[in-house]
Amino acid sequence: MTQFRIPAMLKLVLAMLALAASAAAQKLPTATAPGASITVGGTYSAVEAKYPQGVQYGAGAYVDLNFRRSIGLEGEVHFLRENTIAGSHQTTFLVGPRVELHYGRFSPFAKALVGDGKLTFPYNLGYGNYLVVGGGGGIDYQLTENLKLRAVDFEFQYWPSFTLGSISPYGVSVGLSYRFLHTGGWRHHHYR
Repeated sequence: MTQFRIPAMLKLVLAMLALAASAAAQKLPTATAPGASITVGGTYSAVEAKYPQGVQYGAGAYVDLNFRRSIGLEGEVHFLRENTIAGSHQTTFLVGPRVELHYGRFSPFAKALVGDGKLTFPYNLGYGNYLVVGGGGGIDYQLTENLKLRAVDFEFQYWPSFTLGSISPYGVSVGLSYRFLHTGGWRHHHYR
């Protein structure tokens, strides 16, 4: 089993938090729509990796940039390092549009993603970087004004140019996020 390097992942999460905090310190343009926000979160995932067969587990992080209350982008990274076979593991870096709806404290969302997937082959025989496209959806639950529980996040991926033929991993994640910045208009719909 490959050893999981928490310090490298912690550095990535801290860098994402610093970026979000820096962006929060900037004054938003006057044309920014009500409900614009920046949210940073962490996740834990269980994914049917498809190569090699079996469920792999791991941590991840995501950033949501909402331009309006319900429309924005999501960038995410997943490090599948647990329950690996002979050291084989996956890392994905994906980004794409995201749409969410609001029903009280519940926010169902859908996303379409594209990016890079890195797979390290068993016994460290090599690795490859591959195009990954995917999509998914889930439900966030507002715990406080700025803290959200990612109750469930389903995701499907397609690796069309994988070395041994295309693969289609799929999985589920749960997590927690913090909203660093918002331009108002959002709270009134959730807390009244």
